[in-house]
Amino acid sequence: MTFRAATADPADLDRALAFPAHGAVEALTPDRIREELAAGQFRPEWIWFAEDDNGEVLARALWWGRADSERPVALDCLQVRADVADPAAVTAGLLAAGHAAFGKAPLYNVSLPRDWRSDPALVEAVAWRREATRRAGLTQEVERLRYEWTPAAGTTAPTGRLVFREGTDEEFLDVFARLSRGSLDVNTQQELATMTEEEFARGDFAYYLDCPGERSWWRLAHLPDGTLAGMAIPSATPYHRNVGYLGVVPEQRGKGLIDEVLGEITRFHAAAGAERVTATTDVVNVPMAAAFDRAGYEVTEIRLVLEAPAGS
Repeated sequence: MTFRAATADPADLDRALAFPAHGAVEALTPDRIREELAAGQFRPEWIWFAEDDNGEVLARALWWGRADSERPVALDCLQVRADVADPAAVTAGLLAAGHAAFGKAPLYNVSLPRDWRSDPALVEAVAWRREATRRAGLTQEVERLRYEWTPAAGTTAPTGRLVFREGTDEEFLDVFARLSRGSLDVNTQQELATMTEEEFARGDFAYYLDCPGERSWWRLAHLPDGTLAGMAIPSATPYHRNVGYLGVVPEQRGKGLIDEVLGEITRFHAAAGAERVTATTDVVNVPMAAAFDRAGYEVTEIRLVLEAPAGS
């Protein structure tokens, strides 16, 4: 068996587009793949094939990155032909070959309906993907709820419980560190097992600074007397506006202030004319999920995120 990246040869890209998009896990359409290629978010060297000795494609992996990314950010699509006897073995080899070429192991986002565990075909499709990614080093797993807000949900009016203002980089770094304490976010907990709060804060700060949203959108949240309460970071993806990052410092939690922070982000995007605002939170982060529910955000899918351990 051979594992290789696609080339810029049109015939090779045609093979990628023609690969059967069957199976329980929804795959990207050829038109969507063409759009991503045109935007530089898919590239031939990020499209990989597993081929048998006759050159027949047995599996296909599509990695995604932003237009300015040097290396892919995430595995977007992983498929295997229906007649492959051991899909986990074939795709594990495919992923390992891609990771070696990239010099990193990008995470894998599997998009699923909320009730996917009630569908035997989806359960089976997820099982071999889990096994393949585990063999390829993506041994950590978390399920996230993907939310979406549209103008039909409306926005809440400011209550005056919080005052929002711009802040310096140093102030935001301090708040990132403080918000990490006692966080229910699984990734935050995993990262803090291998680094200090300050290191974690610098990493998160750099990540959101690199997102398509503007630094000028960020706001610190204070009580009317000037006491720090948290922060709101409206952000964006290459496709639409999103919530980005929000939180309340430990000493102010449990008072309903997260609703005020989320309301500020939603109003900000709505005022800019956003037709859709997305957000994600871990399934286990029940308070944050409840805040999205109260704000009129609706769950559109489950994201099963498979990734390498922090620091690996």
